[in-house]
Amino acid sequence: MLPKYDLNGKRALITGAGGGIGRALALRLAEDGMKLALVGRDYQKLVQTAALTGRPLDMLVLPGDLTQDRAVDAILHILKGHFKGLDVLVNNAGMALNRSFEETTLEEYDRIMDINARVPFRLCQRTLPLLRQSDCPTIINIGSVVSHKGYAQQSAYAASKHALLGMTRAMAKELAPEGIRVHLLAPGGVYTDMVKIARPDLSPDGMIMPEEIAEVAAFLLEHRTNGVIDEIQIHRAVKEPFL
Repeated sequence: MLPKYDLNGKRALITGAGGGIGRALALRLAEDGMKLALVGRDYQKLVQTAALTGRPLDMLVLPGDLTQDRAVDAILHILKGHFKGLDVLVNNAGMALNRSFEETTLEEYDRIMDINARVPFRLCQRTLPLLRQSDCPTIINIGSVVSHKGYAQQSAYAASKHALLGMTRAMAKELAPEGIRVHLLAPGGVYTDMVKIARPDLSPDGMIMPEEIAEVAAFLLEHRTNGVIDEIQIHRAVKEPFL
């Protein structure tokens, strides 16, 4: 059996931590004793996540709009002041869009590319100086099966998730010599509030639960072996297309 890396006291920043995969990640990593910076737009949802971990004193609640550089500056300033460093960055915040190619506006395209691709790019750049000081530096980007495939009504969403995958692969190779691990999780249909809204026709039966994604992320953090993984695809039998 592979030895587990001790995550107790390690520090992670999780975006989109107010619900879904982000909340499941926070609850799972809190079990390992990690200190977490919970980032998202909705302050009350972030507070709820912190309370659900059972260790609110180890949680830093940081509401803000990550598409605004000033908000990113403020969040990282507070994080550095409280945690004095960072070990793990999880880029989970995302936006879905179910719209035909012809009906997708440039404003919608720019918005989804901003949230799903530019924000992770910027956060990775801004947190690298902190990660370089860690003995277990790791970046986990939450992609999608749509990082590889294209589905009708999802041209802008697919473009953003393809961009995230390409960035992850390039970063994984570029940063590997420094010991910084960069992973992308590409799950199939995950039953979150975002999917409930975008695809109300889908049933949770047979879909992936957020807690399952959290377990995969925890495995990557707990097992820093010589085998380096830049991508994990997670599938279940669900009807297509899905987010």
